[in-house]
Amino acid sequence: MTTSVSSQTAQPTVALFVSDLHLQASLPATTAAFLAFLQTHAVHSRQLYLLGDIFEYWAGDDDLVTPYNRQVADALKAVQAQGVELFWMAGNRDFLVGEAFAAAAGLSLLPDPHVITEAGRTITLAHGDAQCTDDVAYMAFRAQVRQPAYQQQFLSMPLAQRKAIIEGMRKTSQQSNQDKSMEIMDVNADAIDALFAQTGATTLIHGHTHRPALHRLDGGRLRYVLPDWEYDVAAPRGGWISLTGDGQLHRFDAAGMEIG
Repeated sequence: MTTSVSSQTAQPTVALFVSDLHLQASLPATTAAFLAFLQTHAVHSRQLYLLGDIFEYWAGDDDLVTPYNRQVADALKAVQAQGVELFWMAGNRDFLVGEAFAAAAGLSLLPDPHVITEAGRTITLAHGDAQCTDDVAYMAFRAQVRQPAYQQQFLSMPLAQRKAIIEGMRKTSQQSNQDKSMEIMDVNADAIDALFAQTGATTLIHGHTHRPALHRLDGGRLRYVLPDWEYDVAAPRGGWISLTGDGQLHRFDAAGMEIG
């Protein structure tokens, strides 16, 4: 069952949550959808949380010289200029976003995981890749590339070289993922339990898996999974989650219709 955005309760929108847009210049419809989302929805919220993989990849903050990247940063800055607080959590594709991009886009960088309390509700936020512990090869790769020494060495390379390396990694990842089951690439139940225990919250919002859903777990715990965005296809997909002033969470699809 879906309802239109306009039928949502009159409660003010406290926060919006999105992830996995995988923005890139080769996907103009997806880019246009995100820019429209910012001006149609984000500007009417108090806060916007970007929970990882907003870009298909990020080679370093010096890539702000690329017009497309600057366009996205400027669009985010325009939302912040209208009084919206913006928050960014690294994904597995854009974990090299740093303080220069944060300043250009008018946002604050968050650790993963991060706990917020808004509208009387405590929510754990995560990208979700750290909980995919069944994918042993990916977890080893993640541990390597998240090391400060590794990142410092990588960022010391010329930008063009970094982009070439990333492109090679993307192709390798696509090939290896074809041989992995969806279960292996999904979050691990024990890892999710550990995250709930670590943070003490009973609500979790994450992305990464591209398997949008609301999972009702034991003990009244709720796990919301954000959708990935892809509007450059015949059947567009995307969406977001909103938190309203009454503490309720609402899920929306690619067409901006509320999912009941």
